[in-house]
Amino acid sequence: MADHLLAVRGLKTFFLTPKGEARAIDDVDLEIQSGETVGVVGESGCGKTMVALSILGLIPDPPGKIVAGEILFKGRNLRELDPEAMRAVRGNQISMIFQEPMTALNPVFTVGEQIAEVFRLHQINDSAQAMDKAADMLDVVGFPNPRQSLKSYPHELSGGMRQRVAIAIALACSPDLLLADEPTTALDVTIQAQILRLMLALQEKNGASIMLITHDLGIVAQTCRRVYVMYAGKIVEAARVADIFHNPLHPYTQGLLASLPVWEKAIAHDASRSGAKRSRLTPIAGTVPDLLAMPAGCAFHPRCPRAFAPCLERMPPLAQPRTPTAGQGMVRCWLYE
Repeated sequence: MADHLLAVRGLKTFFLTPKGEARAIDDVDLEIQSGETVGVVGESGCGKTMVALSILGLIPDPPGKIVAGEILFKGRNLRELDPEAMRAVRGNQISMIFQEPMTALNPVFTVGEQIAEVFRLHQINDSAQAMDKAADMLDVVGFPNPRQSLKSYPHELSGGMRQRVAIAIALACSPDLLLADEPTTALDVTIQAQILRLMLALQEKNGASIMLITHDLGIVAQTCRRVYVMYAGKIVEAARVADIFHNPLHPYTQGLLASLPVWEKAIAHDASRSGAKRSRLTPIAGTVPDLLAMPAGCAFHPRCPRAFAPCLERMPPLAQPRTPTAGQGMVRCWLYE
């Protein structure tokens, strides 16, 4: 694929702890094109958020450190920028919607002050003009009384409204890339749909790219063009969304899809038996491995129903499968070598 807005190559982010080295991100490659929405999915703790924080240079050091890899944004390696140059990129060209707006927003400042700060840092020196722009952003994200809402504190708003403030902050400077970390977590389904529609509408208006970090495959199916599946700090499958849903290759991806609730139409011969029934869920056996005590070979093999000898010995590469019917995606699994 050409014309990458973002290209991450061989990214490794480790955390040094008293018990040893935790490889939160271990040799991750991903790409996002201009105007594209890409999903990054996986269970909690697989490294999705760490990828976004690494891109923005927000890994706490110590104990965390990016030890290898390139983060190419518009052809520039962000890892080579000095702190001042990185601040000019962060919040301006690349923005992030953090997972929990109640902790992402500062409780001692009004939402107006927090949105206006973005404009003052990157675009406008005048405080009054910055506050006017903040009101405009609240209007864009659907606040009914934006001018009055500027004076509200985060705790005075509902979860959905706090999330809209977080989106307003992230989109204030019309960034080229938006990192959306679980933007609909803990919101009811109606508000989730509103937030997703808002993000996609603003993306279409501004031409931004979105990296959508989520564990919700339903959201991915609705919004994304391509998807990366992560497990234990590594990409285990990368493909178009249609291929992931119709022909998943990695046993972990298959397990994620099998664990989704599905409502099926019951087969009935009379009206009394007609209706809908819920199919039984098929959970993934076992638990996510401890990053400080990773198993040898493929990290998923202790939970994999199809594991065989090579899986216990060596980590497979992320490569295009040799199976003719596998599509054009990439998978990290010995079954396809």
